[in-house]
Amino acid sequence: MKTAAFLGLGAMGVPMAAALARRAAQTGGRVLVWNRHMEKALAHAAEYGTQAATLQDTAQASVIFTCLPTSADVDEVIGQLEAHLNPGTVWVDCTSGHPDAARAQRARLLTHGVRFLDAPVSGGVNGAKAGNLTVMLGGPADEVEAVRGELAFAGTAVHVGDTGSGFAVKAVNNALLAVNLWATGEGLAVLGRGGVDLNAALQVINASSGRSNASENLIPARVLTREFPPTFGLGLLAKDTGIAMDLVDSVKGSAPVLAQVDALCRAASRMIGPNEDHTALLKLVEQMNEQEIR
Repeated sequence: MKTAAFLGLGAMGVPMAAALARRAAQTGGRVLVWNRHMEKALAHAAEYGTQAATLQDTAQASVIFTCLPTSADVDEVIGQLEAHLNPGTVWVDCTSGHPDAARAQRARLLTHGVRFLDAPVSGGVNGAKAGNLTVMLGGPADEVEAVRGELAFAGTAVHVGDTGSGFAVKAVNNALLAVNLWATGEGLAVLGRGGVDLNAALQVINASSGRSNASENLIPARVLTREFPPTFGLGLLAKDTGIAMDLVDSVKGSAPVLAQVDALCRAASRMIGPNEDHTALLKLVEQMNEQEIR
């Protein structure tokens, strides 16, 4: 009976582990779940048919998935688990981590015969619930191909390059999310100050060349409604834009727009709050323009 383990039951981890459990129910496998707060693992087991486990117990799994806030959190878990890992295990890290950390983590785990792949995801909580996430896989091609069948939460899984490449693509993707969100917010705030109906403005933008996921989905559902539901935190977005800038520096590239939005995300994280939803980035735009986007 094949055993998978999922470590980290945050907003994304809960539905991702549930997707693994649905697959396991069809194939006769089992899914162990772990979280720093054991009550979350127990609740997940009760609702989705997984098995709550101690961290040490998850080392028996043939595939270990992690979905934690940062690469530093993954390093901590590796430190607690590495004495218990079995050679041949595959570690798939779905954290939005740092490319440098991925390379160091792979080297560290290979000393125990464990293969490491960076595999961050995109698609949000709704995509995770639907089992339709996009997965960006970094690592050797043969190892990526061998693990594809285990990605029950994926709608699309793309091998983007060697170790660290998945984290690099994810960081740039999220920096572009921030750019689109901020730029659209600026435009709407200016239109609002001019007395334009913002719902009507978005209807035009979304039928025209200025549309984006921010204008089509995020702003109508989260900003205009003033709900800002906490899913992906503003502090995590700022972390990702920072990783994107580390990548720019490492290749000696030039990305002034990404650099500006990174600074704005860090400022918003401090001023608005790191645990606010990432769409609360636009509250800073609103403050700068003295204009609510609604």
